Amino acid sequence: MVTHLSESVPERTFQHQSSLPPLPVPSLESSLSKYLDAVHPFASEKEFKATVDIVRKFQEGVGKELHQKLLQRAKIKKNWLEEWWLDAAYLEPRIPSQLNVNFAGPAPYLEHCWPPAEGTSLQRASVSAWHTLQYWNLIRTERLAPQKIGKTLLDMDQFRMLFSTCKVPGVEKDVILNYFKTEREGPCPSHMVVMCHGRIFTFDAICDGQILTPPELLRQLSYVKKRCEGEPEGVGVAALTSEDRTRWAKAREYLINIDPHNKTILETIQSSLYVMSLDDVKPYSSPQNYTNITRESLTGNPTIRWGDKSYNSIVFSDGTFGSTCDHAPYDAMVLVSMCWYVDQQVKATEGKWKGSTTVRSVSLPEELLFTVDEKVRSDISHAKQQYLESTQDLQVLCYAFTSFGKVAVKQKKLHPDTFVQLAMQLAYYRLHNKPGSCYETAMTRKFYHGRTETMRPCTQETVNWCKAMTDPKCDLNVRRKAMLQAFNKHNKLMAEAQEGKGFDRHLFGLYLIAKEDGHPTPELFTDPLYSRSGGGGNFVLSSSLVGYTTVLGSVVPMVKHGYGFFYRIRDDRFVISISAWNSCRETDAVSLFNNFSSSLHEMLHLATMSQL
Repeated sequence: MVTHLSESVPERTFQHQSSLPPLPVPSLESSLSKYLDAVHPFASEKEFKATVDIVRKFQEGVGKELHQKLLQRAKIKKNWLEEWWLDAAYLEPRIPSQLNVNFAGPAPYLEHCWPPAEGTSLQRASVSAWHTLQYWNLIRTERLAPQKIGKTLLDMDQFRMLFSTCKVPGVEKDVILNYFKTEREGPCPSHMVVMCHGRIFTFDAICDGQILTPPELLRQLSYVKKRCEGEPEGVGVAALTSEDRTRWAKAREYLINIDPHNKTILETIQSSLYVMSLDDVKPYSSPQNYTNITRESLTGNPTIRWGDKSYNSIVFSDGTFGSTCDHAPYDAMVLVSMCWYVDQQVKATEGKWKGSTTVRSVSLPEELLFTVDEKVRSDISHAKQQYLESTQDLQVLCYAFTSFGKVAVKQKKLHPDTFVQLAMQLAYYRLHNKPGSCYETAMTRKFYHGRTETMRPCTQETVNWCKAMTDPKCDLNVRRKAMLQAFNKHNKLMAEAQEGKGFDRHLFGLYLIAKEDGHPTPELFTDPLYSRSGGGGNFVLSSSLVGYTTVLGSVVPMVKHGYGFFYRIRDDRFVISISAWNSCRETDAVSLFNNFSSSLHEMLHLATMSQL
């Protein structure tokens, strides 16, 4: 029998980039009408009437002119938002970014072949590093398949930022340095950085054109660990990356001025593939309770992470793992894609290396020794102190809700993400007796260099449903009908946001044009309802579906009286990570989680009743 195989050439990672459509600009009318709809739940009748007036004036006056200018910008830039968003969201804010902007989270290996166990951390780290380096190689050789939703291609540009990328502080504004190149573009860095006990080491991850094997990586990591255990702590220069951005920028300039060799070290760290942190902590966690690893990843030892690095892989001494990543160069989905790949590889090989055990004579890791003086030591000490105070104020939990998951929700013909969002809204409403302004991430990667849009889940329909659920006089039919209306509205808004038809980024663009042209800030943005409904980064609930995999992350709340609420959805469970500030007496992550769990049960019951 003869079979004719037509060999199709696999698609290259970045081959479709130039054919992606530009980011659209919605019409002014539709954005303003959606905005009014979104602020309605937070207004009295009198306030709403005043805002309707403000919006009408804006639409007929300065708004029209700003919108025309935005359309002009969109003609010459394929993504009119890209630079603005990077600057305003990530590079211009001066608050310490390691805690306030980074996302961090637990690795899921403990759910299968790597439960917490003493004496395993370096062995496991060498295996997970090997798989991570394979992923780097897939991107470098462009063999990572372009991602799609159905047949729609997604922008892959952010995958260039996963390795060999670092944010560098500036006195007024930071910059992102990206040293990555694909193989076709030319040579690129291949060294890794390992941090341990406040000290910094580096070694090349490639020898004679081959990625180091796990036994070779193990030798490198063991050398670092042994050196650090037998010798004094390092000065912990890395802690400076946890500092306020302007302070860190000045401390960095000073560091370079006292010895030009310090600049070479900084460049070695900046250009490294990624940073591996060997941490002495044992944050015992389980598939039901990931709290300790999540908290340590988000708030752990600042002397062994480089907060500005696009990827820090944290190796805990009980053989569990976490990560912390600068959010500026890419969104969480990029890291999730890689971590999911590594998790599947580790699981498939039962966490073991089955290849050659031969260790080539690779150069040992080299220690990177900064020249420091009393001022640098004092800067480090200040950075550690402010970081410690901020992290002690953070309450973090990460629990699995295991009564049911995606399968049960889909059986009721409901969208699992919307199900979680509405349960969160009801939980907040019950706990705080008022609606909570909420941000949910919508992905706009179907457009050229698209990142995210805001979807606002606290709709009038959601609030009506929350009122029905908390009104003892309301019967099941009324509650059920209100729930379905809230579902429909949420699904519609999310679909529109993903099509580039949200309104938050559009209004943000109009605000920036006014600012750049020296106009006074339009009244639309100074209206109390603008910030009360979440505008200008004032959302009380900052939420994101991290996906349908085993990978989860966590962020701090957007505002002092708010919550960070990240979650992932599996067939049989929802895993939730919630953060809040201890200094705010009204918020409590545990109470929100308990209310959220009750809400999930009630909603499933309501959906079941509707099928009878």
